[in-house]
Amino acid sequence: MQVIPTILSLRERLSREPGVAFVPTMGNLHEGHLALVELARQRGRCVVVSIFVNPLQFGPTEDFASYPRTFEADCAKLEAAGVDVVFAPAPQELYPVAQQVTVEPPPIATELCGAYRPGHFRGVATVVLKLFNIVQPQIAVFGKKDYQQLHVVRVMAQQLNVPVEIVGAETTRAADGLALSSRNGYLTAEERAEAPRLHRNLQHIAQVLRSGARDFPALEAAAAADLAVHGWRVDYISVRAQATLAPARPDDSMLAVLAAAHLGQTRLIDNVEVAA
Repeated sequence: MQVIPTILSLRERLSREPGVAFVPTMGNLHEGHLALVELARQRGRCVVVSIFVNPLQFGPTEDFASYPRTFEADCAKLEAAGVDVVFAPAPQELYPVAQQVTVEPPPIATELCGAYRPGHFRGVATVVLKLFNIVQPQIAVFGKKDYQQLHVVRVMAQQLNVPVEIVGAETTRAADGLALSSRNGYLTAEERAEAPRLHRNLQHIAQVLRSGARDFPALEAAAAADLAVHGWRVDYISVRAQATLAPARPDDSMLAVLAAAHLGQTRLIDNVEVAA
């Protein structure tokens, strides 16, 4: 496995690779990331993983400075997983000057997480497009846990004619249902025991939807109330159409239930897809 810090060296290394599968990450890797790597190995001949904590997608009060950085441990995991190349640029390599040209994401980027993290998806879309231009993969793998991010990246690739197949990977979960996330490390032991409640509420909504219920506001409100009683601060719980992430209509059959809520100092997100 090669660790490459510069764009020029990476392009030289990949110039002889016919089938590149790419997994962009911010590091602090866990089994969820490694599941993305395994899917990339199945789909491409050369697997490239980037490790870059992207400042453009963090708000001024968010955890950019304290975001966990575990580079040596990450590289050991990636080498064991059969990764061919790790692209690990310094911030000045991707942003040698202040980034004035950015990608304006679709309007859905101002809803759900975007309503609470202004500019977040602009930062995501901009760095992903930069990475696509640098790596030039044929396939890129993103986790479904970040459901809105996956949607934004897919729309960007489609509408800007980016020749990359976007592959969504199923969410990797702990045995109790909690979606694996780098930010789970912020949870105290007591909070970690409580954290699976978020997924249980989404599963309950999905079960009721499958039975034919369509009172979306009532289902969303009941789940939010249950979380609030147990000490959560809910940003949103929302039933959406899978294809567009628009608010679900009664005649929609392919749905997704998305949620974001704070437990202590940690903001957790999760989602469940529903065919109902």
